[in-house]
Amino acid sequence: MSASGGSILVVDVGTSGVRAAVVRPDATVEHEYRVPLLPDSPAPGLVEFDAARMAGAILEVAHAALADGGPVAGVGIANQRASSIVWERATGKPVAPGIGWQDLRTVGTCLVLQAEGIRLAPNASATKVMAILDEVDPERARAEQGELCFGTVDSWVAWTLSGGAAAGSDVLHVTDATNAAVTALVDAAVGWDEPLLQTLRIPSPMLPLIVDSSGTVGHATALPGSPPICGIAGDQQASLVGQGCTLPGLAKATFGTGGMLDQCVGPGTVPGALGRGAAGTFPIVTFRVDGQTTWGTEAVMLSAGTCIEWLRDDLGIIATAKESEPVAAQCATAGDVWFVPALLGLGTPVWDFGARGTLVGLTRGSGRPEIVRAVLEGVAHRGADLVEASEQDSGFPIAALRIDGGMTDNTVFVQALAEAIGRPVEISPVPEATTLGAGLLAGLAVGNYSSTTELAQTFSPRHTVEPAGTESDRVAARDRWLAARLKSEGTIPELSGISF
Repeated sequence: MSASGGSILVVDVGTSGVRAAVVRPDATVEHEYRVPLLPDSPAPGLVEFDAARMAGAILEVAHAALADGGPVAGVGIANQRASSIVWERATGKPVAPGIGWQDLRTVGTCLVLQAEGIRLAPNASATKVMAILDEVDPERARAEQGELCFGTVDSWVAWTLSGGAAAGSDVLHVTDATNAAVTALVDAAVGWDEPLLQTLRIPSPMLPLIVDSSGTVGHATALPGSPPICGIAGDQQASLVGQGCTLPGLAKATFGTGGMLDQCVGPGTVPGALGRGAAGTFPIVTFRVDGQTTWGTEAVMLSAGTCIEWLRDDLGIIATAKESEPVAAQCATAGDVWFVPALLGLGTPVWDFGARGTLVGLTRGSGRPEIVRAVLEGVAHRGADLVEASEQDSGFPIAALRIDGGMTDNTVFVQALAEAIGRPVEISPVPEATTLGAGLLAGLAVGNYSSTTELAQTFSPRHTVEPAGTESDRVAARDRWLAARLKSEGTIPELSGISF
């Protein structure tokens, strides 16, 4: 570990764009550049992206941020998780479109495997790799010889920054433990699960080396000065670190299109033994440093900001997403109107893919403000679902919830969240903490911080919102909303019967 320290360049690849920024040692984020990069949907249920275009965008934003904010002591990577790419080792050219994490083409494969005793979800990488190989290397001959490389997006970023095929033996083919764990191809020790790989016909020579989330793994030779690549994390884990949740019990929730609540559990026993917990959360690797894995739990909300988009684009009740705040503020309560944000089904805790969005309690007096407020409060109650499930599966209480994502600027929503969970809500100092988290992990590697405990001390909320109502009021509202949630379940029985 270097004692010199310094600024960090972070390349952050999300679902809709690629950005780069410079993270300073004082945890400020500067000189951000972004290039939109939306996935394609060539048919219902399919989500693909052009990995070659992604590589070009990675280099474009990285050079731009360095030109303004460099030089830097290291490079961090944050990325959308589970999205899968296969490329030629010799040329660096993708052999097929990348398959996005939302892609559902392998649902049938997952159900067949489930009947054979292998439980995989279609959003994980495992069956996505199988689908690409079935198309480009059905006999697995090229993959067995190591001519093909598989990687999640972090692997592709590291490959690109380290010079790609042109770098020869110095090119990086790596993935960190947080990303490897969501491929569904690892064992409890976070190494590649060889028996499972053989069963799925995924040759091990095509897999990347699993590395720590913090620590130098190679150099970004495609960038001026060839700074070391020394921090890698999947987006939700990066957000967790970016909000200082590196100690057991600390938790954050990200409210974007969907919602994720991640809680740090600590090193030691794997939560849920790699399977879904009793309350519907999944174990995750929060980070791995010096070979030691720190575990956490993840709770999932399938629809959050999507519900605001529904109000805007489909119902026309609001003209912009921001308008949801002042419209909802026009009424003090939703007038006993309750909304369940199950537009894509329900995730944690019930995992009902056949649940559907539900609006109950409408009267002749229910107007535009009441409906908009009910939607915001419904997303807040789903947040309470995630908090309660996380506490149950992790065994750690959540004293205060830290939040980031696009919905955190909505004061009506944040207050509703505080009321629903009955505890303080601490708003992240940056709107999206993924870039900051990757910068902190890389900063740990270059000596900006002494330990992951010190990373927890970097968090200072932009604002803290306290619940204003009484506990009895909160419990009564939760009971009313949970009754509405029950009405939403099982709307499409055929889908409700599917479980991954």
